[in-house]
Amino acid sequence: MAVVVRVSGRNARFQQWEALLGNRTKRQRRGEFIVQGVRPITMAVAHGWQVRELLYDANAHLSGWARQTLDTVRAETFAVSRDLMHDLGGKADAVPELLAVVALPEDDLRRIPVSPTMLTVVFDRPTSPGNIGTLVRSADAFGAGGVIVTGHAADVYDPKAVRASTGSLFALPVVRVPSHQAVLSWVADIRADGIGMSIMGTDEHGVLDAAEYDFTQPTLTLIGNETTGLSSGWREACDQLVRIPMFGSASSLNAATAATVVLYESARQRAAAARR
Repeated sequence: MAVVVRVSGRNARFQQWEALLGNRTKRQRRGEFIVQGVRPITMAVAHGWQVRELLYDANAHLSGWARQTLDTVRAETFAVSRDLMHDLGGKADAVPELLAVVALPEDDLRRIPVSPTMLTVVFDRPTSPGNIGTLVRSADAFGAGGVIVTGHAADVYDPKAVRASTGSLFALPVVRVPSHQAVLSWVADIRADGIGMSIMGTDEHGVLDAAEYDFTQPTLTLIGNETTGLSSGWREACDQLVRIPMFGSASSLNAATAATVVLYESARQRAAAARR
């Protein structure tokens, strides 16, 4: 194990960690965020993310997983008192044995792999960190190659988003982009290279049912804001608007749920095509 620094009071270092949890500006300025939970930390390490600091409960008998992580990951190590670990852990009824401070990756669309079968998801101006994390988890589960978050949006690296992704944030490129124009320029470059990428938006007034759209083609799938749907800029950029048929009394689906339905349909079609 590396040299250990002990933290038992609310000193400057603790206040920095606390700020990373609750302050988006501080996360961006320092270029790092806190990762909570066994699976997210394991996934961050497994996928080669830069772990800068590891914090462990100084009063706990650590599990084999925690000891192995402390022994094998090159990071500054802190033994933190139990009450402070509780405050940083995000759960009222539990104290984490380990937390990680991880470097933010670059917001660069080149992180998203380009191929003739690519499927990329855009989440336009999401307001809920939990919805971002859930969408990233679904995108990972159903074979998308990346997620793009556009516009004025909740933070991808908010603790709620990181937890809701259950580690998928570290397995899938997730890129924040200020506006749709940069994404459309990226799509134009992909098309210029010979990949006929289609832009498909989800909308309750869509012309096609999701099952009628051909998801075997390279596709940019757009999911709109939870309240207002797709922006006018994205709506105008769509090659096709697709609806999810509903038969009960519900008037709409949660944005992350709608994304999950569409992503499942994409995976179903692609699996069926692969069997033919």
